[in-house]
Amino acid sequence: MASIGTSIKDLIRSLLKLTRFGNLLIIALAQYFTARFLVGPETLDDIHLFLLTVSTMMIAAAGYVINDYYDVKIDYINRPDRVVIGKSIPRRYAILFHVLLSGMGVLIGLYLSFGMAAVNALSVFLLWIYSNSLKRLPFVGNFTVAVLTGLSIYIIEVWYRTGGALIIIYASFAFFMTLVREIIKDMEDLKGDNTFGCKTLPIVWGLRRTKFLIYFILAVFAVAVVILNHFFKALPLAYYVIFLFIPLLLMLYRLIRADTKKDFSVLSSFCKVIMLLGILSMVLI
Repeated sequence: MASIGTSIKDLIRSLLKLTRFGNLLIIALAQYFTARFLVGPETLDDIHLFLLTVSTMMIAAAGYVINDYYDVKIDYINRPDRVVIGKSIPRRYAILFHVLLSGMGVLIGLYLSFGMAAVNALSVFLLWIYSNSLKRLPFVGNFTVAVLTGLSIYIIEVWYRTGGALIIIYASFAFFMTLVREIIKDMEDLKGDNTFGCKTLPIVWGLRRTKFLIYFILAVFAVAVVILNHFFKALPLAYYVIFLFIPLLLMLYRLIRADTKKDFSVLSSFCKVIMLLGILSMVLI
């Protein structure tokens, strides 16, 4: 009995690791904060918000599973400690988990509305094709993940139709920060990706030119935020200085000096910190 209990605990631990449960919690936090602080406190009692968040988490979890399924060999080089599929979880079970999570996410979306089911089904397809091929191409895979991340915020606007600019601003923030983070992750994973013939930006362009692209993206992001805020008068400039511009300058400084796998790993984590700061800034609105 003890061994059975241990096996179940190990399986649950492996599933939580495989589906990046910490990232799923951040997704849930982002959607609930968006609804609570950018739509209204009454949304917290709305069962539809709960179902919307659960379906988003399931589809994201399915995306992580299928991504690791296709990347087992690469991950043995880039992140050997993170490999779960083929060790504690057989490959056929990983595919089963992917199908179940994707299916439940789409079905919950269908319960909400046909349009939501269509969005969820499209997200499942994009995550699959990203894992299968797009992530091995320069920029296309990065852009796809960034769009889906921004959509996870904007979907709140699609459901509640506030007509305001704040959700669009935060969805744009999520898009740009994810795009930067995905490119930085490619820089971190250069060795394994290159070994298996991937054509990511750092492999095709080299680290130096890829850094210049990130500088350009950050500049466009900063200008876009200022323009949106100017036209819609959404937030005082102090919000952006404290929660966005100062952290971005710190990240820019670290990026200029970065040249090792560890440096890029730290930058990738720092991007997540900036995204979390962005979510928490909603409290002050």
